[in-house]
Amino acid sequence: MSVQARIEDTLKTLEPVHMTVENESHMHNVPANSETHFKVTLVSERFAGLMPVKRHQMIYALLADELAGPVHALALHLYTDEEWQSRGEARPESPNCRGGGRS
Repeated sequence: MSVQARIEDTLKTLEPVHMTVENESHMHNVPANSETHFKVTLVSERFAGLMPVKRHQMIYALLADELAGPVHALALHLYTDEEWQSRGEARPESPNCRGGGRS
C-alpha cells in the first residue's frame, strides 16, 4: 500500500466531509516517485471547538508512524464544515519549494 493510501485510510477515521491528500513530492528536490511531501486538506466536525494547534496535534498523533518514517513534510489545512463553507471551498495553495537552499 502506498504512503498516500495509508494516510487516506488513517484520516478516514475522522469521518471527513471533504478530504484531499496530495503527494507534492514532485515539487521538491527528491528522487522521482517519492512519497515524502504531502498536503492534506481535511474538513471534519471532529475539529469543532479545537484551536488549530490541537487539530494539528490530532493529525500528528494519527500519522505518527508515517511521520517517523517516509513522510518528511506534511502541510495541513484543517477545517470544520462551517469554516470550509465560509472559505468558499477554496483550495489552499502550497508555496514553491526553495530547494533546500537558504536565502
